[in-house]
Amino acid sequence: MITISLCMIVKNEEGNLRRCLDSVADLVDEIVIVDTGSTDCTKSLAAEYTENIYDFKWIDDFSAARNFAFSKATKEYIYSADADEVLNEENRERFRILKETLLPEVEIVQMKYGGQLRFRTVYNFDEEYRPKLFKRLRQFVWQEPIHETVRLEPVVYDSDIVITHLPENSHAKRDLAVFCKHCNGGYRLPARLHSMYARELLMAGDADDFARAADFFAASAADVTRNGEEIAEACCIVAHAARLAGDTVRFFKYASKVIAEEANSEICCEMGHFYEDTGDDEEAAVWYYNAVYETQPILNIRSGGREGLEGLMRCYQRLGCEEQVEIYRNELNRRIAAGE
Repeated sequence: MITISLCMIVKNEEGNLRRCLDSVADLVDEIVIVDTGSTDCTKSLAAEYTENIYDFKWIDDFSAARNFAFSKATKEYIYSADADEVLNEENRERFRILKETLLPEVEIVQMKYGGQLRFRTVYNFDEEYRPKLFKRLRQFVWQEPIHETVRLEPVVYDSDIVITHLPENSHAKRDLAVFCKHCNGGYRLPARLHSMYARELLMAGDADDFARAADFFAASAADVTRNGEEIAEACCIVAHAARLAGDTVRFFKYASKVIAEEANSEICCEMGHFYEDTGDDEEAAVWYYNAVYETQPILNIRSGGREGLEGLMRCYQRLGCEEQVEIYRNELNRRIAAGE
């Protein structure tokens, strides 16, 4: 049987921490809690479960905090958890079996992260595999019978464990502030984070968030080293920011860049909102229809579903077409029931 250190970084999590620890404390051999500046009872609550509580000055860098937490672990494997995660009884048993049977050559165990659409996170899927259990010390292994080389890729196992994500509230404002700080500091977002920043803006950003991000994404849209998907993401963000700011020239400049290449649901919804705001419901309905039925979303799945359908319902309501309103209402209800 392997031994496991649970490592967590927390801040003001008194509403979540006990629920999380109660679901996993008896499955691990060590608990390491790193606090990044709590002002509530988080640390005293954590002390009920472990003596391994450390302070880490928050520097707007989650990786730095997690690396510090991992450095305090002493067991064979490290389980990385957030305070708003829970293992139900079925998945606690799966975790226990995994602990008893995990082969020593496995270096990373992935677990499914569930409940993301239900709790309005910034993801477009309800479940995804995430690396959650890590071998603390890696053993290098030579491979191949001739022209031998050291195996560089980790041995990854996709488990059947599902972690339920139960956030009390959205972390979007915190995340967007971190994105903005690093981008303004000259950090060039890799493609994955570029997409995450754009997605989080569209799903949870307000007018101020878009205004602060607009110059960064305008630079991305002009960056020839960015791929086509990143440029489309950037144009969607700048177009949205321009529409919110009432800058029609800039709005059409960036919206047309996307449409000229390959329209997506996000930019069609932007066009729909623009024409709806000008009182042209017939034209707005055309673009909302395109968002739902003729294009695909690249950032926010709701632009190709709920957002577009609700736009169609509003337009046809004002146009007095109750039959059309009912058609799109039924389609929206069908998609909601299907978990889309």
